[in-house]
Amino acid sequence: MRTLIAVPVYNEEQHVEKVISAITCVAQGDRVCRNGQAEKLDDPQPPADVLVIDDGSTDATPSLLAKQPVDVIRHKTNLGYGRSIRDAFRWAQCYRYDWLVTMDCDEQHEPASLPDFRAAIADDDADVVSGSRYLDPEAIDRAHGAPPEDRRKINEAVCDWVNQRLGARLGGPITDAFCGFKAYRVSRLAALALDVDGYAIPLQFWVQAAAARLTVKEVPIRLIYTDEERTFGAELDDPAHRIAHYREVFEAEMSKHSGLSDVAEPASAVGSAAEPAERNGSVGLPEAAAEAAGVARS
Repeated sequence: MRTLIAVPVYNEEQHVEKVISAITCVAQGDRVCRNGQAEKLDDPQPPADVLVIDDGSTDATPSLLAKQPVDVIRHKTNLGYGRSIRDAFRWAQCYRYDWLVTMDCDEQHEPASLPDFRAAIADDDADVVSGSRYLDPEAIDRAHGAPPEDRRKINEAVCDWVNQRLGARLGGPITDAFCGFKAYRVSRLAALALDVDGYAIPLQFWVQAAAARLTVKEVPIRLIYTDEERTFGAELDDPAHRIAHYREVFEAEMSKHSGLSDVAEPASAVGSAAEPAERNGSVGLPEAAAEAAGVARS
């Protein structure tokens, strides 16, 4: 079985050497790297290849990547996270890999978790293995830092959209809609026609995955959040604009798939009908964001 590990990067000079070195260490299949030290695995796995998609970095990232034993796709300008993910999909398909693993380069995804994903792949019971920072309550308790409240609440809202309208087709509910640490069965990627370039690509992905009846299972990963200054860019830094944009992308994609129309849209709340006051009252988003999310305001 051939596996590709793909890492989108943009201006990651602070992290790229450490993270990519750890990934290439784990990619050898017989070891894992923790705190710069290699540890032998009891259950070795086949080696994997590593691809980095540099989305037009303007710092030292390109020169630092040149020192790493990895393949690199470089965008001459910043095209967006979604475009980088789509490039990884195309590379994996073109070179006929069996599985593609995607992960970030900002130290929020631990290379030491890669063997867990590859073990889940070996179970051969899902088309997508999706990391979740919220699946294991104990992992939440061990969290290193915490995401800003608006990001966590938007994630909850989008999980509710997906679970209420698509969960049955995905094989069950999801707990983390935006985690980029995922493994994809490459033979099933042909069923997708993603065209979103930006951060809203998960909204399009979940709808298309449900339409194609891709099966999904989650694996727990540690919640790590070390940089609250990271931005989405322009108006998406405003939570109201961001969730409105996500809702627009989600509904536009839903409208393209008539086979999903039998699943009812939530009428007035992000949470279930039994818990609107408890769940939606604590969303803590501006009024416009709440309306975009479908939250009923009294």
